[in-house]
Amino acid sequence: MSTPAPLDLAGIDDLLSDDERAVRASVRRACTERVLPHVAEWFEAGAIDDPRALMRDLGSMGVLGMHLEGYGCAGMSATHYGLACLELEAVDSGLRSMVSVQGSLAMFALWRWASEEIKQEWLPRMAAGEAIGCFGLTEPDHGSDPANMRTRARRDGDDWVITGRKMWITNGSIADVAVVWAQTDEGIRGFVVPTDTPGFSAPEIKHKLSLRASVTSELVLDDVRVPNAFAFPEVRGLRGPLSCLNEARYGIIWGALGAARSCLEAALTYSIEREQFGRPLAGFQLTQQKLADMNLEYTKGLLLALHLGRRKDAGTLHPSQVSLGKLNNVREALEICRTARTILGANGISLEFPVIRHMNNLESVLTYEGTVEMHTLVIGQTMTGIPAFR
Repeated sequence: MSTPAPLDLAGIDDLLSDDERAVRASVRRACTERVLPHVAEWFEAGAIDDPRALMRDLGSMGVLGMHLEGYGCAGMSATHYGLACLELEAVDSGLRSMVSVQGSLAMFALWRWASEEIKQEWLPRMAAGEAIGCFGLTEPDHGSDPANMRTRARRDGDDWVITGRKMWITNGSIADVAVVWAQTDEGIRGFVVPTDTPGFSAPEIKHKLSLRASVTSELVLDDVRVPNAFAFPEVRGLRGPLSCLNEARYGIIWGALGAARSCLEAALTYSIEREQFGRPLAGFQLTQQKLADMNLEYTKGLLLALHLGRRKDAGTLHPSQVSLGKLNNVREALEICRTARTILGANGISLEFPVIRHMNNLESVLTYEGTVEMHTLVIGQTMTGIPAFR
């Protein structure tokens, strides 16, 4: 009987199909070759050298909207997509965010809710990375409470006129199309807004200390006029944006574990190579306890992600289960990164190693796509039947 691999002590790889392992290996190889050599420099500079070229690279990898059917999308399973998210975030959370916003928010919104004409116009180009999308829901004064958003759209003849602001929008200033949610006399509705429409602007947000290798912007809509055909025809209320958020949150369940694995791997290698008091750090009991605890939480998180992926593929995944996975896996991934930092000591804050970068990134992942508090209350409501959001 062979000894288990250090980062797969439970033998989870045995639960994956050959095709799933092949997709994972392909994404890992592409990310390692094309992105990893540059990402620390991008993080330090707070800017990606050429984000549009990076999106085209991601399109050539086949990861943009890879879990969607048709329109140039790969049509792969939720588990394939989750494994890809893990490998993307093992490089950087900003990279996974670019893919998640493009595929699970903007593309999914169009795929699920837009007219066939809109789908044909945008989705094939977005799958190839030739067109970039963003998703405008969060506002300066309304993050966890989107029902009270202030952005409004009013009818004017055969058009809609949209006015408002959105905040913390990934891909915003490089996007060709924005999915914008707004209050109307008919309830909350979604709109397809080409970013060259007069009145639309997307100033980039600077001075971030997290997700620095990612484009984050404000969206400003000053009487932006779009035809009625650009409004999602059927969906009303929060059902539309929340359906998209569940897609993105599912990817985070896997993605956060990529950051955790990267830090665990760095800590394990460092502890074996670094000597103190005449022996490797890995030879001390307290270090081994840290490594074992980190590995244990990573393993449990991966088992949970895989289980939820199988449920999503079977069509039985409930939104509260997505909250369960997002809450647990991001929280534990952040703790793994923090523990890895203690093993690396002062080197843990250097960008020569991935640890502080992943740590800082996960501070954002912890609160976006639903804060700890909101996911806790979703779980609490499912357990008790009592909503406690107010």
